[in-house]
Amino acid sequence: MGGARTLFFGSGAFAVAVLEAVVGAPELSLVGVVTAPPRPAGRRGALSPTPVGLRAASLDAPLLVPERLRDPAVLAALGALGPEVGILADYGKILPAPVLDLPVHGILNLHPSLLPRHRGATPIPAAILAGDAETGVSLFRMDAGMDTGPLVAVERTALPGDEDAPAVETRLGTLAAELLARAIGPYLRGELPPAPQPATGATVTRPLAREDGRLDPVLPAVDLERRVRAYRPWPGTFLDLPGGRLAVLRATVARGGAGDVPGTLVAEGPGLALATASGRLVLLEVQPAGGRPMDAPAYRRGRPGAVGARVR
Repeated sequence: MGGARTLFFGSGAFAVAVLEAVVGAPELSLVGVVTAPPRPAGRRGALSPTPVGLRAASLDAPLLVPERLRDPAVLAALGALGPEVGILADYGKILPAPVLDLPVHGILNLHPSLLPRHRGATPIPAAILAGDAETGVSLFRMDAGMDTGPLVAVERTALPGDEDAPAVETRLGTLAAELLARAIGPYLRGELPPAPQPATGATVTRPLAREDGRLDPVLPAVDLERRVRAYRPWPGTFLDLPGGRLAVLRATVARGGAGDVPGTLVAEGPGLALATASGRLVLLEVQPAGGRPMDAPAYRRGRPGAVGARVR
């Protein structure tokens, strides 16, 4: 007897490992993959499929790329697949009630945070920005709210304080796949009933914008260094200097110096640092507009006026 007929919803890189887990789970039988449509990417704006779309193209299952899940034709196509359970990871769209109600076992979401902390669109950057000591993956049954459904299982992992968003995403994608493989059988057999999320501790994240990457020297250096790690690769972090925009790719923190004026670039050994309201943000790797990535000493050698420059 085959596994439960499974409809998978996913788009981003985090979801690829989860899709692999669905394919490999004997309790599941993949009947369809739903992903976001291709979007323009790169300087030329060529349409690029999602990571899940690329992987799903090689699977023996229908691939659906709807613009609107509420479209009656889309709802009919999903219903015709006869799903018994849904699995969602990093899909990027809100599921309407008619979709949530399709499978008899509901739709399970693998969310990269320890719910109810960091609900919403950007949980991985949020955990880094907050300096959380740990994060993880929450498996929950979706309801009409924003990541508010009852929890099925949780997997935790430590955050040592030097991680960046891509590294955390990769680690959590692997944990999500392992968690699903371990929990899906007991869930389908009724041995792992969903339980309400804790009533306290909820936070909500939002989509990021380009301006979020501006490094504001009124903030402490430790906060800015977290932004450098959290906002990689999008929206990235930057300083607007008299000579143009400077992307900050890697940084660390040092004590402030006597006479530091927040918002000014100061010498840090052979390199550079940004003086902030508390401490220095030491620039390790930067990229000037239109240029290539380089270490801060190389940037300083090419720009004699860098020391003393003020951010705009």
